Amino acid sequence: MGKLDRRVVVITGAARGQGEQEARLFAAEGARVVLGDVLDDQGEALAKELGESTARYVHLDVSREDDWSAAVTTAKRAFGKIDGLVNNAGILRFNELVSTPLEEFQQVVQVNQVGAFLGMKTVVPELEAAGGGTVVNTASYTALTGMALLTSYAATKAAIVGMTRVAAMELAGRGIRVNAVCPGAVDTPMTNPAQLDPDVDPAEVAQAVDEVYRKLVPMGRIGRPEEVAKLALFLTSDDSSYITGQPFVIDGGWLAGVSVL
Repeated sequence: MGKLDRRVVVITGAARGQGEQEARLFAAEGARVVLGDVLDDQGEALAKELGESTARYVHLDVSREDDWSAAVTTAKRAFGKIDGLVNNAGILRFNELVSTPLEEFQQVVQVNQVGAFLGMKTVVPELEAAGGGTVVNTASYTALTGMALLTSYAATKAAIVGMTRVAAMELAGRGIRVNAVCPGAVDTPMTNPAQLDPDVDPAEVAQAVDEVYRKLVPMGRIGRPEEVAKLALFLTSDDSSYITGQPFVIDGGWLAGVSVL
């Protein structure tokens, strides 16, 4: 018996990184997964690997309401219902506050904040129709503390924590739990774009990353996407049946403070 047997979960940003690991883990735990992303080749390949009885891929620009409606239609046609949502899709832009163009700020808001809003707005009625369910929103540890050069990103992630709390209050009576994961640095292409550069030696990249986070993080390393996936699984499964409205930090102790050693 898996922890998500017979459950149908929509996961955004599922073609790679945290979303891919969530999709793989959820499928291994018995869920049928609907993978949403704009990286069509990678998303379709992952769905094919997981198998038609387990997964479907749908092109999903999370900032577009029509795409969300299409994703819901795909999920219901393939699997009959929706029991869970993981709002994982997001983008990251580094810039000083006064140097951030309005267009860049709005782009991050559209994907990170509006995407999570539209996901909940569109999928929650389906969760209610299924008799209840779960939402896991991907925020960030920067939602709870500051970090230079991340005005737009931190603003959207703080908004996600706020929406999570409000949604949890509104939906508890309908059998729907809403929580947020707040990762610190995680070794994915979003935080480490060098992974996508074919001219860069992966071993050199890994060594450089290790050196940075050995100094910054109490646990001495960057996080792994599969570790975040396990937290998302916990919040989606019945193991967290009495938890809602909470932001869960998963950062190797980074938020705890600064080491002088």
